[in-house]
Amino acid sequence: MESPSRSFHKSTSMMISAILILSLIHTSHCFYLPGVAPEDFQKGDPLKVKVNKLTSIKTQLPYSYYSLPFCPPPKIVDSAENLGEVLRGDRIENSPYVFKMREPQMCSVLCRITLDAKAAKQFKEKIDEEYRVNMILDNLPLVVPIRRQYQGTPTVYQLGYHVGLKGQYTGSKEEKYFIHNHLAFTVKYHRDPETDSARIVGFEVKPYSIKHEYEGKWSENTRLTTCDPHTKRTVVNSNTPQEVDANKEIIFTYDVEYQESDVKWASRWDAYLLMSDDQIHWFSIVNSLMIVLFLSGMVAMIMLRTLYRDISKYNELETLEEAQEETGWKLVHGDVFRPPSNSDLLCVYVGTGVQFLGMVLVTMIFAVLGFLSPSNRGGLMTAMLLLWVFMGIFAGYASSRLYKMFKGSEWKKIALRTVCLFPGIVFAIFFVLNALIWGQKSSGAVPFGTMFALVALWFGISVPLAFVGGYIGFKKPAIEDPVKTNKIPRQIPEQAWYMNPIFSILIGGILPFGAVFIELFFILTSIWLNQFYYIFGFLFLVFIILLITCAEITIVLCYFQLCSEDYLWWWRSYLTSGSSALYLFLYATFYFFTKLEITKLVSGLLYFGYMLIASFAFFVLTGTIGFYACFWFTRLIYSSVKID
Repeated sequence: MESPSRSFHKSTSMMISAILILSLIHTSHCFYLPGVAPEDFQKGDPLKVKVNKLTSIKTQLPYSYYSLPFCPPPKIVDSAENLGEVLRGDRIENSPYVFKMREPQMCSVLCRITLDAKAAKQFKEKIDEEYRVNMILDNLPLVVPIRRQYQGTPTVYQLGYHVGLKGQYTGSKEEKYFIHNHLAFTVKYHRDPETDSARIVGFEVKPYSIKHEYEGKWSENTRLTTCDPHTKRTVVNSNTPQEVDANKEIIFTYDVEYQESDVKWASRWDAYLLMSDDQIHWFSIVNSLMIVLFLSGMVAMIMLRTLYRDISKYNELETLEEAQEETGWKLVHGDVFRPPSNSDLLCVYVGTGVQFLGMVLVTMIFAVLGFLSPSNRGGLMTAMLLLWVFMGIFAGYASSRLYKMFKGSEWKKIALRTVCLFPGIVFAIFFVLNALIWGQKSSGAVPFGTMFALVALWFGISVPLAFVGGYIGFKKPAIEDPVKTNKIPRQIPEQAWYMNPIFSILIGGILPFGAVFIELFFILTSIWLNQFYYIFGFLFLVFIILLITCAEITIVLCYFQLCSEDYLWWWRSYLTSGSSALYLFLYATFYFFTKLEITKLVSGLLYFGYMLIASFAFFVLTGTIGFYACFWFTRLIYSSVKID
């Protein structure tokens, strides 16, 4: 675990590098961000094998590699991590493995250890919880290839190898723990025939558990009888596994094989990001487009009925029933732009939603263009944090514009609340979750220095920008209402059961959630089952569909509400599309009980804590889209129609 002073210095440099990332983007002339350019290796060049965190989908709590008594190098050196990597729990360190380019090794002995009771218990716990060891070579993660039984189906890659496994000896019912102490590495490379240099395009491993044997006393030159390069005896199975128990001797060994590959360096991530179920994504998009077309038809009908009829001054053929329906929304023209209750809070939420919308849109564009590829570890999270901070200017602008329309005068108070409310709630939840992770001594706990860096970004950049935006927004002329507001509020008639606010709000959230829930499954799988998600093209399409669906469902329900002579549309428009966040949280709960194998209380609290943050963010985003759609719609219909 990091000391506060060390983590502070490290995080200060991280914060500076985080602020500079946007300027780095401008200097990038290729698909990958700086720092992940190809590296050429000549035969015999040393290759740096690094170790990363231990991960488990059963606990969701990462640990540093050397938290277990694996073979350490003479001196453990931390690699510099960016803000996103630290928040993800990545802890990248050097390793004792010695690789030389295109020089195969057989049965290299790493070290020999004798387990004490504490070390044996640690290994057993990690094997029980199905922890995986993650390693990195030339920025490529270590994978275990799993070949499917069916011919023609592509190989599946799993990130990292299991620390060990549980099993029984033949004829025994007692369950024993076995450690993977022999690793057969395969380094794939693409050779340039002109220069004879090579680039690494694959890093695979097959783990084995073997009880190594040797003759005589152990020394540095001892030759193993179970694995000997001189006699060409190599490890090919785990038939005589190495048991984990107190006072047991474990010898760690490894092989390195080099394979020439036709895969070029630029395509080396393709195998990791292979998407075999793209038909599901297309089905999801077609399904969502059907919803959009249906809603678009309804919106078009409403616009034609309200605008075209009024322009033609109600021809004589209209029925009495239609005339009554049309007059419903016209009757409330004197109250429809009356400021809502808690208007300050609405301004704050709308400003926060604008900040979110800006962050998500720009992040998506960068991701679609390839700037946030998985090779740039932690890049996605770093970019989102920085964009959130810089979008504070739009949050302040949007909230103060709306606040001035509601005849408010204290724009500074609104700007401060806008930039503090949502991040404050999220930071409080995050702080509690982080304390739980600290309690588990996990590397996923964010150090004090990084916490300080986050607060510095928040108050040092986001807050001042929100004030700048608030000032600009408040200086602009107030948005004029298209119709005058009566001094005395009109009484709202009794509503039909289906126009009950709670019912209509809950109904309104179903369609936006329906537009995204299939893609949501893949996102949750990538986050909680430790898989890559790199189908940002699909995600961008789904996001655009979500925007349209939120806007249209809110307009349709707002129109029905106004026709029922209920003019309290401000908050309801926000909550109608925002209620999709409730369905997102319910789906996350369903996913937890059906797809995950989390048994620890802390891990469960982490899952629900983070999903609560995600649902809250989704509420703010979708609610703001619905609000602005309704705002535009009401202004349009009341300005286009002549009020008698």
